[in-house]
Amino acid sequence: MAGQRIDIMELRQLIQLKGKGLSNRKVAEALGMSRNTVNSYVQAFSQQELSYQQLQALSEAELVGLFPQTDYKDKSRYEQLFTYFPEFAKELRKTGCTMQVLWNRYLETHPDGYRYTQFVHHFNQWKDKTKASGILRHQAGRKLFMDFAGKTLSWVDRDTGEIHPAQVFVAILPCSQYTYVQATKAQKREDLVRALTDCKSWLGGVTKAIVGDNMKAVVAKGHKYAPVINKTLKDLALHYGCVIDPTRPYHPKDKALVEGAIRLVYQRIYYPLSNQTFFSVAELNGAIRELLVCYNDYRFQNRPTTRRQQFLEIEQPALDPLPPTPYQLRHYKRAKVQKISHIYLGTDKNYYSVPHRYVGRHVEVQYTADVVEVFYDGERIAHHKRSRTAGKYTTIGTHMPSTHQVYNDWNPDWFAQRAARIGPYAKSYIRRLIAQYDYPEIGYKQAQGILALTKTYPAERVEAACRRAAQGHRAGYRTIANILKNNLDQNSEPELPLDNHIPDHGNIRGGTNYN
Repeated sequence: MAGQRIDIMELRQLIQLKGKGLSNRKVAEALGMSRNTVNSYVQAFSQQELSYQQLQALSEAELVGLFPQTDYKDKSRYEQLFTYFPEFAKELRKTGCTMQVLWNRYLETHPDGYRYTQFVHHFNQWKDKTKASGILRHQAGRKLFMDFAGKTLSWVDRDTGEIHPAQVFVAILPCSQYTYVQATKAQKREDLVRALTDCKSWLGGVTKAIVGDNMKAVVAKGHKYAPVINKTLKDLALHYGCVIDPTRPYHPKDKALVEGAIRLVYQRIYYPLSNQTFFSVAELNGAIRELLVCYNDYRFQNRPTTRRQQFLEIEQPALDPLPPTPYQLRHYKRAKVQKISHIYLGTDKNYYSVPHRYVGRHVEVQYTADVVEVFYDGERIAHHKRSRTAGKYTTIGTHMPSTHQVYNDWNPDWFAQRAARIGPYAKSYIRRLIAQYDYPEIGYKQAQGILALTKTYPAERVEAACRRAAQGHRAGYRTIANILKNNLDQNSEPELPLDNHIPDHGNIRGGTNYN
């Protein structure tokens, strides 16, 4: 038979492609053969009374029997090629490696080896046969897939005996299939952020992207083509130098990978925990962590390696380094800068100062467990250590204005004069309230509140409440409001000299200081 000699596997490929209706020229291009060789074999096929489908069903010995004149190449070249594929598969997961690079490496050892098209074809066949496609097509360190499992675990309140469901966060690196599992109280944004932060610490590095399958805790506004990621997740991504990719639901093969991981988590983590009782989410996670280590050390069924070995050898070196500190959950609020140059943070029920030139402006407040920051038009204008003391004013001196510039006729005398219309104890109490602050402007808000109580209660009751509160250590609006609310002002109290209630304080100034 004229033409280039081919081996038995190439013959099978030739028959397969012709069975699909490809022309001789297309077959030659696909298999890297000369057209004359393909023409010769097609002519030989035509002399047989068998269809291409029947030829494909023949054994190797039967094919050799049909074409005895064919001088087949030794199968050793084909078998030798396949010995390279497991190592080449690992190399492909590394950044920058391509099939062209691997083929050139192969030719260095085997100059008479397969042409590039055949090389790729044989590799893809091996890949499909070993069911490695779900792994090989993912680049090491590129993506982290995450989802919440459909089924929950549980923990028990030790005091009440109430059983609480625990959601379960599952993340997987698709290249090595290294898996992370963590129980959370819910699937809210803060739960997801905590789980992701712990996951990255567990991995010891950061992937280029985090894929969340349009999770509710990730997407602020859904859209078929351009969903909007919420600010917290954007902030987390900026902190770790990665991207959040919720642009589409998982590709079917990706989804199969994640769902497969969750199915194995049910078997190897859920089931062993099914007869145990836990009294907190932390205790439950301790048990999960022990089983998770074992899970990642299980050998694959079709490969002589484990998830951990794959991770340490291939995936971990490809991860980006962690930042110096873990991410802290950041909350976002809108606020208006009050006349006293402070914003009110309702979460903590306290106040933080802002430079006085922003009075009346709407600002964005961002706060974590440790700090409170205020932004105007994207620029940070204030930074404070977070306080959890309700009613406290956290103030930076340079933020406060010259009183006469902003408050005009607002000064201690102005409030004292209006309080005097209620009574002498009210006047004394408001002077004391304003004087106890390093910046009297801070007291103006509460003083204004006490004066406003006369709209709800008779002036006589407000005066009586101020008289009763005069014995207290610290003056404040809430003290007067609570006395009135609980009718404590109507209890008889001994008369106290007014002079005893006005402290000797440097901030008590006359009206002339504000002219």
